[in-house]
Amino acid sequence: MAEQKEKTYMPAGIGGLIRYDEEEDEIIKMKPQYLVYGVAIFAVLLIALHLL
Repeated sequence: MAEQKEKTYMPAGIGGLIRYDEEEDEIIKMKPQYLVYGVAIFAVLLIALHLL
């Protein structure tokens, strides 16, 4: 079996430190290239509207 990493947590009451989950859930899953394409299209549209 694969070994699981032991998690070490700091005491909760020291200096107001808060422990957050190590794994984050993504709300929107999107490839980075789609984001670049979207920003490029948006920029072209803004430039076209500015010239009109």
